[in-house]
Amino acid sequence: MQPELIRRYAIAVPRYTSYPTAPHFHAGVNGETYADWLAREDGETGLSLYLHIPFCDRLCWYCGCHTKQTKRYEPVAGYMDALLAEIELVACHLPKRRKVGSIHFGGGSPTILSIPDLMRIRGALDRNFDVEEGAEISVEIDPGFVDREKLEGWRAFGVTRASVGVQDFDPKVQAAINRPQSFEQTHMIVSLLRELEIGGINLDVVYGLPHQTRSSLERTLTMALSMQPERFAIFGYAHVPWMKKHQTLIDEKALAGVEERFAMQQLISDMVTAEGYLAVGIDHFAKPGDSLAVALDAGEVKRNFQGYTTDSAPSLIGLGASAIGKVQAGYAQNIVATGEYMRAVNEGRLPIGKGIELTVTDRVVGSAIEQLMCSYGFSMRDLRREYGAAADVLLADAARLQQQDQDGFISFDGDRFEVKEAGRVFVRTIAAGFDQYFGRNAARHSVAV
Repeated sequence: MQPELIRRYAIAVPRYTSYPTAPHFHAGVNGETYADWLAREDGETGLSLYLHIPFCDRLCWYCGCHTKQTKRYEPVAGYMDALLAEIELVACHLPKRRKVGSIHFGGGSPTILSIPDLMRIRGALDRNFDVEEGAEISVEIDPGFVDREKLEGWRAFGVTRASVGVQDFDPKVQAAINRPQSFEQTHMIVSLLRELEIGGINLDVVYGLPHQTRSSLERTLTMALSMQPERFAIFGYAHVPWMKKHQTLIDEKALAGVEERFAMQQLISDMVTAEGYLAVGIDHFAKPGDSLAVALDAGEVKRNFQGYTTDSAPSLIGLGASAIGKVQAGYAQNIVATGEYMRAVNEGRLPIGKGIELTVTDRVVGSAIEQLMCSYGFSMRDLRREYGAAADVLLADAARLQQQDQDGFISFDGDRFEVKEAGRVFVRTIAAGFDQYFGRNAARHSVAV
């Protein structure tokens, strides 16, 4: 593609892991609001859980997560008491005991938890929910701070999938992001996971990091591919130092421009798909036969704050400081500051800091954007079947985007809106054309490649 075309589409837009996106959540949604939402939940539908552990053994400078480094376990132990109390508190507000089909631990580094504390969490979940026999339970792992004993504990918890952080194997890049990690170290953890029969392995790789080049990225991908994970999640580095102050430690002069990022993205797609992986949306790849690839073939891939997923539960409960959940009424995010979160829970309050109640327009536009992000198109006929005449809010934007399209990226016949293959790399930018909130406030985002 021509550089001018890349620059025109590589603007700063949301990643669309939710709609409306998090910058539009507001403090008008609080613990009392959330209590009402939980009480109105349909008790017959399945439920998913996300547990946020906001602590790390080290602070990686590229990281965009809500986390903090700790060398002592005492802060984690204190947080655990609040997390367990929140599990009980949320369950008390639900109208009936719910079945749980998916549990995800994120962070931070969830494996910082001691095995006894991990088992306390399992006990609290089993007391308050019916965790299904075949539930998918996943955890994010920093291979530099985990060993056999820890992984055996997670296997005993019931983990079925592990997401192993790689980012980049080049020593110069690792030094620039404060994440030293050898290939041998990573390979050992992947092998150990397989030995323990935790077979659903995902590797996280990041492109656009400081001092990263196409040559260094190619070497990283070659080493990562040699481990033959079931999935890859390969993200563009989001440089947002106005949100994450530790990113100011990264030398901006060492970051690639949008044209080089685009070239890296194309290199990744070419290398990973050449090994037989299927591309899932903008940043995931799965082996044929993996559940994500099966869902892709069936048109059932979903997108949430963990990225692309097979989880179809209508409600996701977020637990822990800064955790975001989506229930049937809307989105709710817990208080970000760990101390304030713990204080709210210890006082018996649902620790909601902000959120947004979904209107019918939000649901229509959110469904269209999710379908664009997962399968690059949506049908007006299908949306009308679900939402009635409210779906017609999309018509004017669909027609406008087609009329403005000078690059042959879009087709729209009055029913089917589709992003053609040539334009799919820019689907985030195209999806932003339907976003009713985009540009309403001073929210800033990372570039779209």
